[in-house]
Amino acid sequence: MDFSSKLLENAVNEVSRLPGIGKRTALRLVLHLLKQPTENTKYLTEALASLRNDVKSCRKCHNISDTILCDICASSNRNAEIVCVVEDIRDVMAIENTAQYRGLYHVLGGKISPIEGVGPQNLQIESLVEKVKEGEVKELIFALSSTMEGDTTNFYIYKQIEKYAIKTSTIARGISVGDELEFADEITLGRSIVNRIPFAQSLKS
Repeated sequence: MDFSSKLLENAVNEVSRLPGIGKRTALRLVLHLLKQPTENTKYLTEALASLRNDVKSCRKCHNISDTILCDICASSNRNAEIVCVVEDIRDVMAIENTAQYRGLYHVLGGKISPIEGVGPQNLQIESLVEKVKEGEVKELIFALSSTMEGDTTNFYIYKQIEKYAIKTSTIARGISVGDELEFADEITLGRSIVNRIPFAQSLKS
């Protein structure tokens, strides 16, 4: 792709680094920004800079937050005895959109994947086990995607907390095998949360 401007080329190259965006889409986006009033571009760059510099990780659940505690963990209307274990913030957003769940979350930050070099030490598993040890959590809901990596992560966590008196469950398989939670429709995902099954039972299926 030939560019008439090095500045344009640099901008397109940077935008095309984003997941799911190729060079042609990046070019369209950059040219769109060039046509906008200068203040619009300024607002965008300021929002991105603020996001990068000021965004925090909730100290309790590791969700993305503007403050030390996210709104969910800070809410007195949530059931702190139930914790839903998810891969990342997209899964939190997907489950929240169902309006079927009133417990708290624990964001792992990924799934165990030896092929990609991601082990238990690279995820927020130790802090989850600590929560269980403290005894405040009565039930863990495993809500990772039904992939080999998701199932491996579920099983690893299950073995880490097996000796503690805590109920473990997993979302019902209304979610197709291999599907990511963020792509599930809200009704199916909501029913999967409500109709969750004991985790030990899922190991037999």
